[in-house]
Amino acid sequence: MIFADKLIDLRKKNGWSQEDLAEKLNVSRQAVSKWEGAQSIPDMGRIIQLSDLFGVSTDYLLKDELEDTEPTQDTVADSLTRIIDLEEANAFLKTKEENARRVAMAVMLCILSPIALILLGGARESGHLNWSDHLMSGVGLIALMLMIIPAVAIFVISNLRISRFEYLEKEPIETLYGITGMVRDRKEKFQPVHTRYLTLGIVLCCAAVIPLFITIAFGQEDPFLGTIGIAFILVLAAIGVLLIVRVSIVWGSYQMLLEEGEYSRESKEYSRRYEFVTSAFWCSITAAYLAWSFIGNNWDRSWIIWPIAGVSYAAVYGITKALKKQ
Repeated sequence: MIFADKLIDLRKKNGWSQEDLAEKLNVSRQAVSKWEGAQSIPDMGRIIQLSDLFGVSTDYLLKDELEDTEPTQDTVADSLTRIIDLEEANAFLKTKEENARRVAMAVMLCILSPIALILLGGARESGHLNWSDHLMSGVGLIALMLMIIPAVAIFVISNLRISRFEYLEKEPIETLYGITGMVRDRKEKFQPVHTRYLTLGIVLCCAAVIPLFITIAFGQEDPFLGTIGIAFILVLAAIGVLLIVRVSIVWGSYQMLLEEGEYSRESKEYSRRYEFVTSAFWCSITAAYLAWSFIGNNWDRSWIIWPIAGVSYAAVYGITKALKKQ
């Protein structure tokens, strides 16, 4: 049999339509149709992907004289592994780098969003502003929403851009020749930048409380200075988190392709099992934040939920993983 006949035979044995096979290979149905119609031959990367998918050798697919062979248990298991070629790897890394800038900026906007409410509320309570409660709350909420709305839009757009690569976080992968070396080289070049900005971001987050201590020590005569100190906490924390998020996203993209750290095959399996717990946790936190903020009109204090939730989640996740390894 020629390649086209073998492809049709293997596809039908698995009970797949041309659309099904095209989806598994990340190609169009027209491409599969041309292969089966002997109008074209897939490149070597796709041949290897077909070999793994059907559990047959590449020689069987390419050489007309070879007869059909039964896939072994190992090859059937390997068929679940996604094959990443150079074009796919470069597209993923480029998208991640672009998303890193956008997502980091969106996170910073979320952290800064309650600043207007905090400053206006502090100015009114200290007598520096003679606005009514409704006017103060209205202006503060408008300023908050002007930051939250573009941040949400950035999150949605970034998620849509990266959604086609979602399998890299959850499924085992194999990279074609040369890709691992390319990714390791880029990771090594990025490591000094990652270390520098991660360290600076952590230092800024830790130092964020210093302005508040300064205003407490020297601003006893004017309570509004304490409010300014709280605003500076958010500013410094926002800059620190921006640096951390930006380099962490890029660093994570290298780990995904190399299946290292949190993206090793063991970690992917673990994350799949506990994905529902993570979703439930963050949905609960979001509901608590919105309830506390809107019902009690506590926008100046409710932001504290997010750092507490982040620390709590990291602690629970780390403890759970440690117990699992024992």
